[in-house]
Amino acid sequence: MAYQQAQIAVTKTEEFERLKSALDRVFSSGAVEKFYSKLQSRTVYVREFERILDQGILESVDSGLAKSGKSAKALYGSLTVSDQALMREFYLERIEKVDAKVRQKYQKVYRYY
Repeated sequence: MAYQQAQIAVTKTEEFERLKSALDRVFSSGAVEKFYSKLQSRTVYVREFERILDQGILESVDSGLAKSGKSAKALYGSLTVSDQALMREFYLERIEKVDAKVRQKYQKVYRYY
């Protein structure tokens, strides 16, 4: 029998969906290079999700989130622990689906060291 991840229900759906939508916009083809450029200029690695939230990088790339009145960090902080884990998992899945050419161009932000 193959491993199958258990599905966890989202508790705070409104906040979760707002942050998820912002991430979808950031990882759209037009904004992802701007996002990676910001990470590279600030020496932040792509897998450092909490640090990205702390520095307000998502708001600087996504005008919809910037205009919403709530920062990505505030939205993330309002989520339950299980919702935060689901959001981190969603984010990590998104960074792995970025086009290989873009990943190659910004390979420094994918490094672990």
